[in-house]
Amino acid sequence: MSYSLRTPLLFGAVALLFILQGSTDWWIFAGSWNASLTILNMALISAIMALGVNLQWGYAGLFNVGIMGFVALGGLATVLVSMPATPGAWSQGGVGIVFGLLVGAATVVAAVLINTRMAAGRNRTLATIGTLVVGFFLYRFIFDAGVAGVEAINPAQTGYLGGLNPGGPENYKAHGYMTLLAWPVGGILAAGAAWVVGKTALGLRSDYLAIATLGISEIVIAVIKNEDWMARGVKNVIGLPRPVPYEVDLQQSADFVARADSLGLDATTASTLAVKLSYSALFTVVLVALIILAQLSLNSPWGRMMRAIRDNEVAAQAMGKDVTKRHLQIFVLGSALCGLAGAMMTTLDGQLVPGTYQPLRFTFLIWVMVIVGGSGNNLGSVLGAFLIWFLWIQVEPIGNWLMSVVTYGMEDGSALKTHLIDSAAHMRLFSMGIVLLLVLRFSPRGLIPEK
Repeated sequence: MSYSLRTPLLFGAVALLFILQGSTDWWIFAGSWNASLTILNMALISAIMALGVNLQWGYAGLFNVGIMGFVALGGLATVLVSMPATPGAWSQGGVGIVFGLLVGAATVVAAVLINTRMAAGRNRTLATIGTLVVGFFLYRFIFDAGVAGVEAINPAQTGYLGGLNPGGPENYKAHGYMTLLAWPVGGILAAGAAWVVGKTALGLRSDYLAIATLGISEIVIAVIKNEDWMARGVKNVIGLPRPVPYEVDLQQSADFVARADSLGLDATTASTLAVKLSYSALFTVVLVALIILAQLSLNSPWGRMMRAIRDNEVAAQAMGKDVTKRHLQIFVLGSALCGLAGAMMTTLDGQLVPGTYQPLRFTFLIWVMVIVGGSGNNLGSVLGAFLIWFLWIQVEPIGNWLMSVVTYGMEDGSALKTHLIDSAAHMRLFSMGIVLLLVLRFSPRGLIPEK
């Protein structure tokens, strides 16, 4: 099958899955447009993550398994931008926290300057150690006092600095546009972290780079979980403002209720569909814009250079290309997309829950999407995201159906039948492995291979 025919057919087949999920309750399908749109919205966000990973791996061959950390930074940015400042937090300790962080950064800079400008010897060693020790204790003294002051402010509900929302605690939800502003901020925050990681880790071979990025992502999650002053840690931040209407507001609108009645829908169902469709529209606009930019970059001289570096670094270096600089560039861009997707996901959820950031969901599954869809192909990674996320959600009903077929002739109440039926809920990893093996066996370059 030709490439020009394969792509629309595969996208059409995946679209049919979502249509069947919403329109019929046959076989594994729920027959609910609410369920279909819920899966679609997360698939759109996952597609942006897959695009970011495809930039790094498909364009440059960078093996990044720290996706989870960059996604979490995007979620953190949503809180820091869209939530209101906690009353009294800055006066009670916020300034101290910032000053303490500045002291810590100044200590590191001073130690580096001493180590680079003083002549090697005992005096330089003593000066470096002395600067670090004194700076550390000064940093902890200032920083810990600020943290204690902030976290003591109504810890059951706030206990953190808050964000930049101008509406204040009473009216911040009226400023839902702040969550939209948080999306690019999430990308910038993830890009900044990626720059720091890349400057230190991109000189490593691919396997060591994978270990480094995984470790750094775990550090990011640990910081978000344990630094309550930043985003309440594991106590979570809930009630984030929305960039779309609230269901209750729609249900109280006479015009909306009248339109719902004309479509044969009750106000509750219509309001939930309208909200999810609004999110779908926002996410689709972002995804389409990113696909266009990614395609333009892929077909540009820059994109051809990146693929040349991926295929043969030694030859690219011989032609005068700065391989390390280009790797850093693509690593930052891909991580920025993951941060953007993380901010969008937190907006969709309406809350930041650090405990939900797991490597299985935000690293392994994204890599499966890219490999199944087609590494090096932007449309392939998007297709893989839609297909794999749909299967990830639908594996349980598929498992229930499969186990009902397998155990059809078994006696009711038998231990084996009960065990098999109960195991249906745990088939996700097994099913993703089977899908990955089938694709690698029959289409090793993915469903839509790189041209």
